[in-house]
Amino acid sequence: MVSFRIPVSTVLLVVPVLAAAQVPAAWPAFTRTFQAYVDSDRVVGASVVVMKDGCVVGRYDSGYADRAANVAVDDQAIFHWGSITKSLTAISIMQLRDRGKLSLDDKIVRWVPELRSMHDPYGMMDSITVRMVLSHTAGFQNGTWPYGAGKPWEPFEPTTWNQLVAMMPYQELLFRPGSRYSYSNPGFIYLARIIEQITGDPWEAYVQKNIFAPLDLARSYFRGTPYYLAEHRSHNYYVQKDSAGRETVVDNGADFDPGITSPNGAWNAPLGDLVKYTAFLTNAVIPGTSRERYDIVLQRSSLEEMWRPGKPMSQSYESAPNQWMGLSFFVLDRGGQRILGHTGSQAGFRSFFYFNPANRLAVIAAFNTTNRSAPAAAAQRRMQEAALDLLREPDGR
Repeated sequence: MVSFRIPVSTVLLVVPVLAAAQVPAAWPAFTRTFQAYVDSDRVVGASVVVMKDGCVVGRYDSGYADRAANVAVDDQAIFHWGSITKSLTAISIMQLRDRGKLSLDDKIVRWVPELRSMHDPYGMMDSITVRMVLSHTAGFQNGTWPYGAGKPWEPFEPTTWNQLVAMMPYQELLFRPGSRYSYSNPGFIYLARIIEQITGDPWEAYVQKNIFAPLDLARSYFRGTPYYLAEHRSHNYYVQKDSAGRETVVDNGADFDPGITSPNGAWNAPLGDLVKYTAFLTNAVIPGTSRERYDIVLQRSSLEEMWRPGKPMSQSYESAPNQWMGLSFFVLDRGGQRILGHTGSQAGFRSFFYFNPANRLAVIAAFNTTNRSAPAAAAQRRMQEAALDLLREPDGR
């Protein structure tokens, strides 16, 4: 494994590692591009790994998990993964589908009848299916919460289901269901309600029992950090202008409560747990796992179903050419190769993970800072495209 910039802790997470000979040839150049972006966007701390066949072949850590305490980012640093969490909710739905508990063509109002109170200018609420919600084509709005002025009385996100229900009569479908793609966070809260009604488990408990435990994602959790992991939890930061117009870095602390929105963005974990998760997605058996265990979590045929391109992502969140939405996964075409993944952004944290199922290459990155003052958008695009380029090498070298 290749690591740069900040030395890692002497207490290592158990993550499969291959010899340095497996490092993609473009990796050194990518790490320079990665660091150039981190510098230009004033990111306090960041980390990225590249994988081959389920094993880490390159890792690069930069900066601090807690700048005030002088704690460097290392292989134990716990980041927040934001909307990558949606893939957990989607896999949970597919598990229940495969076990005969629901159909993707079920009407969403069968399971979430409260949605009938939403204003429906198309008269089509009863036609919205579970599949449409998974693929962000239902017509639901993007955000869950109308408050965001930063006032001290404002919760970070709505905390209870009844708050969302109370707002439904004052929301409306934005387009004819099924006609196009438009990203929706609350849609995944509605999917979580289905999981809870069918299983009797809270969404967090269901995911813990049916994804985290069988894949040995032992340091993954939602909401507040467990005491035994607190020393490894990264803080998150904003770069913004103060009252005098000067650019400053604001430390938001470590934890925040995503409340009822957890199913669309609450996953906290070190990169090592994302490595194990991505090994499962790429069908790369690593020590302590087996294909039989992977199939219990979700059959490959069901994952492939999730990765079929649906509507083009030509508008709304993460719009880009040659990109489509599957069942909660982004589907990208790069040089005729199919790349899959998702991005995340919540509080100051940002992240992405992408993988190529054909050659089992993957790249996973996390950042603990969001620049609200003068974001380095061009440098970020260069870095992200360079990350995708790593996955196009057919032999992994």
